Amino acid sequence: MMRTMRAWGMGVLLLAALAAPAQAEDRAVPANRAEVQLSFAPLVKAAAPAVVNIYTRKVVTVRQRANPLMNDPFLRQFFGDQFGFGQSVPRERVERALGSGVIIRPDGVIVTNNHVVDGADEITVVLADRREFPAVLVGRDPRTDIAVLKIDAKGHALPHLEFGEEDALAVGDLVLAVGNPFGLNQTVTSGIVSALARTSVGIADYGFFIQTDAAINPGNSGGALIDMKGRLVGINSAIYSRGEGAGSIGIGFAIPSPMVRAVAASILAHGHAVRSWFGANGDTVSADMADSLGLDHPFGAIIADVYPGSPAAHAGLRSGDIVLAVDGREVADVAALRYRLATVPVGDQAALTVLRQGRRIALAATLIEPPETPPRDATAIGGRLPLSGAEIANLNPALAEEAGLPLGTGGVVVTKVARGSLAARLGFRPGDRIVAINRHGVKAVAATLKALRAASDGWQVEIDRNGERLSVTVQ
Repeated sequence: MMRTMRAWGMGVLLLAALAAPAQAEDRAVPANRAEVQLSFAPLVKAAAPAVVNIYTRKVVTVRQRANPLMNDPFLRQFFGDQFGFGQSVPRERVERALGSGVIIRPDGVIVTNNHVVDGADEITVVLADRREFPAVLVGRDPRTDIAVLKIDAKGHALPHLEFGEEDALAVGDLVLAVGNPFGLNQTVTSGIVSALARTSVGIADYGFFIQTDAAINPGNSGGALIDMKGRLVGINSAIYSRGEGAGSIGIGFAIPSPMVRAVAASILAHGHAVRSWFGANGDTVSADMADSLGLDHPFGAIIADVYPGSPAAHAGLRSGDIVLAVDGREVADVAALRYRLATVPVGDQAALTVLRQGRRIALAATLIEPPETPPRDATAIGGRLPLSGAEIANLNPALAEEAGLPLGTGGVVVTKVARGSLAARLGFRPGDRIVAINRHGVKAVAATLKALRAASDGWQVEIDRNGERLSVTVQ
C-alpha cells in the first residue's frame, strides 16, 4: 500500500520524558520491578498547563450549482446550462480546524505549526484550565512550518516551557505526547526518540527533524518535545501515514528547538522570519568522495559557489572546500549545513571546520541579513508580450531566501504568474529564471523589458527551471 507524508493541520504537545539532558553513561534500563512502575505523572502535571488547544475558523467562498438537480451528471448531459440550471453561484462556507500549541513566555506568546493557523480568520486558544482567549497571529514562516501567536492574559503570568537543547537527545530516549487528537483534550501517549537529524522528510524547506514513535494523530500538530526538566526540545509537525485518512503508524516528526527558538525570536522582533545569510551553496559529500578524501564515513557539504561579498566569502571559504562541522556539531549533509547556519542569530559568528586539500582548517563567518542588492525592481508585465500576466524581479539574496530559490549569480526571476494569463498558458511558473530572450542574455529587469519590447518577429524565451534549461517560442 502506498505511503504518503501528511502534515496534520492541528497540534500536539510532545513531552519528552527523556533521561534528563545527561551524559550517555547516566542512562540505564530499569533494574527491578519498582523502577518499571515509576510514573511520568509528575512530569505531565508540571508540563500540561503550558499545552493549549487551538481552534481556527475561516470563511471560504465556494461555487455551487443554482439548481441542486444539476449536480446529477445524467441531467447535466441532457440540459447543460439551459434555463440557467447548470450555472453556479458563489456561496460562503465556514471551515473549522483544531490543533495544539505551546506557551513559551508567561505573557502569552505561543508557538505552533504554520499549517495549523494558515488562512484562519479567527483563532481561539483554550488553556488546560478551560479559559478561552482570542489569539493574534504575530507572524508565520511557511518554510519552517512555524507560527507565533499572542494572547492577552490580562496581566496574569501563564505557565510556560523553557527552551532546551535538541542536541541533548539520544535515539532511544523516552518521550510522551500530550495534546488534542481528534478533539480529545489533554491526551497522553508515550514512545521513544526513533531517530535524529532526519533531513529527507520533505515537510519543510529547512528539514532537520526529530523522529518519534509516540502516537500522533489528527489534531496533534503544534506540540512540543520536552526533557525531564520540562525544557522544550522540539515542536511536532507531521506524521508518516499509509494514505488519506489514516492515523498514526508510529512515525512522527518534530522541529528541533534551536530552529523553533530562532524563528520565534525573529518573528517577535520583525513580524516575520528573518534568517541569517551565509552566501554559499553546495552538495552532500558522497561515499565515493569520502573515500577519496580519506574520511572515515561520508559526511560534510562540499561548497560549489561562494557569493561575492557574502559572509562565506569574507570568512575565506572557497569553491571545493568541504564544511565538516558548524560550532563543533558535525554536518551530515548539505541540508544539515543549511539548518545549522539558519539557527545562528543575525550578527553572530559561526565557527566552521573545513577540509581543504586534505587539511582541516578553522574559519569564522559572521552571518548577516540577506541583502537587498541589487534592488528587486519587481515589475508586472502586461500588453501583448509572452510574459504578460507575470511579475519579474532581480534575484537578490533577500528574494532568493524568501522564495527558497538558489542564489547562483543573480539574474531575473519570475515571482508571480496570474491564473489564466498568457504567461500561465505558455507554461511560465514562479521561480523560473529568465536566461535569454531571442538568444540575447538578460541579467536585469530593465534589460528583460527592453528585449521583450524590441522583438518584432516573435520571441524565444530561455529559462532555467530547477537547473534544467527550457525554451518557450512564441510567433
